[in-house]
Formats: sequence, structure tokens, C-alpha cells
Amino acid sequence: MAGASGPELVSVIVVNWNRRELLRNCLGSLQKQDYPSLEVILIDNGSGDGSVEMAETQFSGPLRLTIVRNQVNRGFCAANNQGIALARGAYVALLNNDAEADASWISQLLRGVEDRPEIGMVASKIVVHEDPTIIDKAGHLIYLDGQNRGRGTGQKDRGQFDRVEEVLWPDGCACLYRASMLAEIGGFDEDFFAYADDAELGLRARIAGWGCVYIPGAVVKHHRGATLGVASPRRLELIERNRVLLAAKLFPWSLLWLNGVYYLARIAAGAWAAARGRGEVRRFPGIRGKLLLVFSLIKADLMAIPLLPKMFRKRSQVEKIRKLTPEQVKKLLIRYRIPLAELTEQAI
Repeated sequence: MAGASGPELVSVIVVNWNRRELLRNCLGSLQKQDYPSLEVILIDNGSGDGSVEMAETQFSGPLRLTIVRNQVNRGFCAANNQGIALARGAYVALLNNDAEADASWISQLLRGVEDRPEIGMVASKIVVHEDPTIIDKAGHLIYLDGQNRGRGTGQKDRGQFDRVEEVLWPDGCACLYRASMLAEIGGFDEDFFAYADDAELGLRARIAGWGCVYIPGAVVKHHRGATLGVASPRRLELIERNRVLLAAKLFPWSLLWLNGVYYLARIAAGAWAAARGRGEVRRFPGIRGKLLLVFSLIKADLMAIPLLPKMFRKRSQVEKIRKLTPEQVKKLLIRYRIPLAELTEQAI
């Protein structure tokens, strides 16, 4: 996408924590991009495995690379906000350190915003690195208790996601944001730390009237669960806690009052799926595994309670950027609602 003086600068933010070899492949894929105007901002969250030294040695020359060294792990949200503050591009792309982008990734993403000023977010076609015939995410869907899930997660890629189309919001693993949109609505909510942060930002952007489009040619291969592991109790706690925070902050009251009903329906459906050896619960085998899962969910909900007053206060800040009415937001969430069976019977 060209500006008056040449191609628009795109700022790519990569957040890293102790994943040197995955980071090497990630940065290598950015080095191979066919788009000519690119800067890469690496935010390192206190790695002790030589990640930063490797990046400096191997990529400071080939890439227009800026490195920020955090002394501690500040989380995905705060680190990306650091990158957003440093970004000079008209567009800000995010790429997980455990992901590798096809050479035309940036060029393809820019197709989504070309001559479409209402589009603020562009979603990639993210496939599983170990088996690229399996979809990881092609945009996002949501259940009405606030639990969100990648569109097409776990499905065999048979071309069902090969058309350009509107989606709810992009996955933060690999996406593009318009810098002017981020300036208007703000960056990531740092109270989320990690997980569901892209959902919160995406829904806030939709409430502010921005659109999102999915570009199937923007392909990224993702090592799923490389940060905490797909069966990590900490991951489950953050996902469940942030589900509650997302709903409290952004859901219309007409949906929020029913949150407990939808939550119990999801838990019941998940238990039924587990009884038949299906769904994510099967990653927690035996009585001990099931007890760990239950304990993690209870702990997460208790973790969310102290933050609820803060989330309710933030609702007033969202009103300042609101373009969609609560009823329009409700219709949007229902339109992109994930079926309960799909949510509970497929392991992510």
C-alpha cells in the first residue's frame, strides 16, 4: 500500500519470553517479507535464554530492528503497548514469537485496508505449524458468556476459509491494526495480562465502529500453546478470569445479566462432552486432572471478583468512543456466536 512518498511503513511488534529458537524462526520469516517498508519492534519480557543476544547478532542488520529489554515479564498486553508507543508506521502488525509468516503476509494483510477506511483490523489465516492442513484460527467467534474461540479451530483446511470476508475480530497471534484506530480507542487493557486481550481490544474497536476483515492469503504457521502449554493451569486461569472481565467491561447489560446462565450451560455441555471423551477436558485425564480443571476455574472466577469494580468503571470510558448501540453490539455478538457443541466438543 503506497503513500505519497512510497509504500506506507508497517510496524511489526514481536513479544518474546524465553523462546530463542522459535524467535529465530519468527524473525527469519519477517526478514523474508516481500513488502519493502517494514520496521520490527522486539519487546523482550526479561528472557534469560539469550534471545535478545541472538536477535541483535543475527537480525540487527537484515531487519530495521528496535529491541526493548524489560527486566521482568510484563505480559503480552503491556509489552505490546510498549511496541505500539514506539511504532512509527501507519499500520501496526502483531506476530507471536512462536509463529512464522509466509513471505507475502504483510502484503496480503494490507489488501484488507486498501481503499477501505472503515476497516481497522485485519485477520490472518493461522494454521498449525506441525500440520499446516489444520486450521488454528481464521478470525474469531464468541460464546455469549464471553468465552471466545478461533473460527475454524481444529478443522481440516478444505478451502472453507478461502474467501475474503468480515469477521468479528482478529487473533492477536498474527494480525494488522490501523494505527489511527489504536490512537482513537487505546491499546491493550493491561489488566488482562495475557489471553482474551485481543478479544477485548477487538470488541472495543467494533463498539467504536471499526470493521474487521479476514484475508485468507495472509498465512501464518503457529506453534500452538508454546508459551504456557495448552493444558497449563495458569493458562486456564487467565482464560477464565479474562472471560469474566471481558463481559463485565464490554457486554451489553441485556447479555451481562444472563452471563451466569450461559456459563452454566457451557459447563454442563463441557461435562457431557468429557463423559464421551471429547472436548478440551480430555486434556485433563483421570480424577486428578478433572479436579485440577475444576480448581483452576474456581480460582479464576475468584481472581476476577476483585477486578470487577474496575471493569464496571471502565464501561464509562468505552461510552466515550461508542458508535454502536448496545442493541447493535448484542446483534453483532449473536451473529458471530459459536455453537455450544462446537465450543465444548472440540479440543483447541
